[in-house]
Amino acid sequence: MRAPSSAEVKVGEPLLSVEAVSLTFGGVRALTGVSFDIHKGEIRAIIGPNGAGKTSMLNVINGFYRPQAGRITFKGEERRTMRPFAAARGGIARTFQNLALFRGMTTLDNIMAGRALKMHRNFFWQLIRYGPALQEEVEHRHRVEEIIDFLEIAALRRIPVGRLPYGLQKRVELGRALAMEPDLLLLDEPMAGMNLEEKEDMSRFILDVNQQYGTTIALIEHDMGVVMDLSDRVVVLEYGRKIADATPEEVKRDKNVIRAYLGEPHGVSV
Repeated sequence: MRAPSSAEVKVGEPLLSVEAVSLTFGGVRALTGVSFDIHKGEIRAIIGPNGAGKTSMLNVINGFYRPQAGRITFKGEERRTMRPFAAARGGIARTFQNLALFRGMTTLDNIMAGRALKMHRNFFWQLIRYGPALQEEVEHRHRVEEIIDFLEIAALRRIPVGRLPYGLQKRVELGRALAMEPDLLLLDEPMAGMNLEEKEDMSRFILDVNQQYGTTIALIEHDMGVVMDLSDRVVVLEYGRKIADATPEEVKRDKNVIRAYLGEPHGVSV
């Protein structure tokens, strides 16, 4: 992870475009004709009530689900479907609503797992850890140590993640995603289950990832204070349909959003 200067990090043209995507499971419509884009360098929030289709949308973007209609354009390449492996290799990294860590492995080893797609030596060389394979591992381990320092978890590098508090486990999962050096980072409720202090720490790291490294971020989050503070633009889903797409301030005043998600003005918690 090598940070560009702040002058290099600018919100630019669309990195990813979602066009009229529809997804169904039997008779259940998870997404219906959803369209939006994510610009290079921005933090794009996706919000909505439970069951709105937010996680389904991320699963379509990173290739876990295959939509029945619509298309996605990523880095100028149009596609209807993509396997998760191909999405990861193409520059899309993901964290999950429920932690997906190797609980018996250390913090260091969990984040090293994010470098797997960057390693070019075959399994035999990696097994014997000799010569070119050892040199490659040292180079990747150096990158991982940079991420560990960036996330301020150096003291935890040798501790199995299953022994860490929940908030720190979330930070390790973020580190594993960063180890992939993604162009687009998908964060599925990164603040879920955290206390106020942990949320403040995670918010700071998300901003630093975006501003210092220029990483484009798509964020699902229920804490509206976090959404309003972090995001450049917000897309709102309800029952699989898009009902709003604007800046945080505009979304907060949108009558359809208030009705479907935020509640009447006197009850809004932001």
